[in-house]
Amino acid sequence: MYLLIPAAGSGRRMGAKRNKLLLPLLGQPVLAWTLLAAKQSQQIEWIGIIGQPEDWLDFKNIISHLELSDKVHLIQGGSTRQESVYRGLQGLPTTANRVLIHDGARCLATSDLFDRCAEALQCCAGLIAAVPVKDTIKIVKPDSQIIDRTPDRNQLWAAQTPQGFAVETLRQCHDEGLRHGWEVTDDAALFEQCGLPVTIVEGEETNLKVTTPVDLAIAEFILRQRISQ
Repeated sequence: MYLLIPAAGSGRRMGAKRNKLLLPLLGQPVLAWTLLAAKQSQQIEWIGIIGQPEDWLDFKNIISHLELSDKVHLIQGGSTRQESVYRGLQGLPTTANRVLIHDGARCLATSDLFDRCAEALQCCAGLIAAVPVKDTIKIVKPDSQIIDRTPDRNQLWAAQTPQGFAVETLRQCHDEGLRHGWEVTDDAALFEQCGLPVTIVEGEETNLKVTTPVDLAIAEFILRQRISQ
């Protein structure tokens, strides 16, 4: 299985002046924990990190420290996540027909989750890891603080990554997105816009996205719990 990791995120909401994936988390950069899970996966054989050249030296140091130099490749990203993934797809080997895409900031994903998504992807063209929503969600009227309606919680799932796709189909969806000017926050939305089905694979409650200092503290707590077991 091929894996693309968008890794060009800024540290703006983290209050940092550098890529948040380079911030320390329990003695290692955030990105290192993502790569460790990918390294331990039984399914992943090739990894592409999509980022900006100013971070490549740091990325190379992480890759070397984890002894992944023969498995990991650097791909220059774009100005948005959508553009970065599109460039990542162009950087895949010609032999790739299925790909997992995983946000580097979701550094608590386990190798088991990668493996389950990779296996499920053999039977469908598109999937996402997701977990059922526990909270009651309110839809608010535009430009107001007034509740419009309350959707049925039983039909709501919180999207995570990895997300997996047939490579050529996803490329075509990205091409459609460019033609129509679609702006999306994940690749599953491009599949949806093109009328293609996306399957749910049960995600992990601990697979949070590290975005704020609070997230970083929670991630450290979870990792300490795992290590102590």
